[in-house]
Amino acid sequence: MIKKEYGNNVVPAFPPKKIFTLTPAEVDQRREQLEKYMQAEAACIVTTLNTHKEVVIVIVVIWLIRSRDCSLLEETQQIPTEEVQLEIYLSNGQKVKVNILTSDQTEDVLEAVASKLDLPDELVGYFSLFLVQERGDGGCTYVRKLQEFELPYVSITSLHSPDFHIVLRKSYWDTAYDSDVMDDRVGLNLLYAQTVSDIERGWILVNKEQHRQLKSLQEKGSKKEFIRLAQTLKYYGYIKFDPCITDFPEKGCHVIVGAGNNELNFHVKLPSEQMKEGSFKVTRMRCWRVTSSVPVANGTANPSSSSKCDVKLELAFEYLMSKDRLQWVTITSPQAIMMSICLQSMVDELMVKKSGGSIKKQMQKKRLNGSFQRSDSQQAVKSPPLLTKLSSVSLRGLSSSNSASDISGNDFHGNYAFEGIGDDDL
Repeated sequence: MIKKEYGNNVVPAFPPKKIFTLTPAEVDQRREQLEKYMQAEAACIVTTLNTHKEVVIVIVVIWLIRSRDCSLLEETQQIPTEEVQLEIYLSNGQKVKVNILTSDQTEDVLEAVASKLDLPDELVGYFSLFLVQERGDGGCTYVRKLQEFELPYVSITSLHSPDFHIVLRKSYWDTAYDSDVMDDRVGLNLLYAQTVSDIERGWILVNKEQHRQLKSLQEKGSKKEFIRLAQTLKYYGYIKFDPCITDFPEKGCHVIVGAGNNELNFHVKLPSEQMKEGSFKVTRMRCWRVTSSVPVANGTANPSSSSKCDVKLELAFEYLMSKDRLQWVTITSPQAIMMSICLQSMVDELMVKKSGGSIKKQMQKKRLNGSFQRSDSQQAVKSPPLLTKLSSVSLRGLSSSNSASDISGNDFHGNYAFEGIGDDDL
């Protein structure tokens, strides 16, 4: 598309492929060539093609496929198919070791984990695998949800870092689905461990009285009551992202974004040091896009001198601020892709509900179509459930000073409700 519009000399030639297997030196050379090619295309977008949104989307899709290492496909082709052991983390830090093939896709690995935990088939679809990076401060960053076509073993080993691991976490947003999960002992333990973890890391807002009630329920071993109380707390079920930058309500504002309850929640620090909070409902978003760019100096980009840290990712969505007034809101964050995945899954869930469907019905349909059939080797793995000790999970390091009322006075004006406009208007 670029060549058709601007001529063949705008971007460099695509690095040629070779018929025979590449040597390690040739792999490194092609990796560097592809890196420069992608950065040159991104620079072209920034400098001359910023009005061609379809080209931006194409470049971003290619960049996502390339992921962190543009030779990932070549590395995948060189990895022999063999049985390996892969560690999957639970929310409480416990590790589940599953025997898989290097060629197994995300769906296969998820099935293996479910089998090892003795999680029923009908609940597998309520959970997903996420790539997570541990931070130096003890926190963690959710990098992305593993896609169905991915090979988890290749994805995690290609990162060459012990800071990354794969976590099992619920993948739905509507708390009504919690009842389905809690009806099963293993499902209940998984959801309980995740809830405790989210409270400990501050993702769920808890005040002193709520903290006391949670501790009491925990000491009694009342997991269902613990979760039901947590469901009433602010930000239950949200995924929180690392601090980043937004242009709303002013350019250059520092913001902490949370995804949940069919919305993106903003906790913004204005240039005046004032704190504000507001939410953007997914039902009021007309569209959104993820774009990437490299720095431009004197009108031209220098791909060869740009490091991976220089590449900026942005999530921008067009939002119905008031009747007949749409406005673009931009978030600049390395987690822009993960935010976009969250938005898409919220929309997908809303569409399923609108059509009268549910996660359980989708799983039943998959099984009837032949998907999610556990292999004989997976069915044979029936060791005692690994979640029997989750009742020992405790609420460590909770801040009892946080309260929903502490920030309720700093809401964005007009973002929670608009007169005469329903959530289904878009």
